[in-house]
Amino acid sequence: MRIAVCPGSFDPVTRGHLDIIERAAGMFDKVIVAVLNNSGKNSLFTIEERIELLKSTCAHIENVEVDTFPRLLIDYMKQKNASVIVKGLRAVSDFEYEMQMALMNRKLAPSIETVFLMTNSRYSFLSSSLVREVARLGGDITGMVPELIQEEIYKRFS
Repeated sequence: MRIAVCPGSFDPVTRGHLDIIERAAGMFDKVIVAVLNNSGKNSLFTIEERIELLKSTCAHIENVEVDTFPRLLIDYMKQKNASVIVKGLRAVSDFEYEMQMALMNRKLAPSIETVFLMTNSRYSFLSSSLVREVARLGGDITGMVPELIQEEIYKRFS
């Protein structure tokens, strides 16, 4: 069984994230969407809230599981017997950072591969931080995030 892990902070999950998750689910037997807590970011949602929101938005994808991990991604991958990390790319700037991470992960665990998926072009401008900022300033985020997520974001800023 080929198990892939799609890690990220998902704060909030965007349509771009879902595009990558859905496509990865078509490529692998099982995809674990692993929510990490990035202490360098100001989070809108708690880890628990992000997990619940992801479970709701990914419920239609049979081979997707949502989980969290507290330590190194490589340690989590080994624990879950996963062999592939799936990362979405929007632009060249994403690639530079993600390539560095992939090379570090390869150094730590040579048997684990990283696969990069280009996001659908209609989502290439999306980032969680931009969505948060637009919503915080009262802008319309329709179509950028699933409706359930949109409602929760607006609740936070009302």
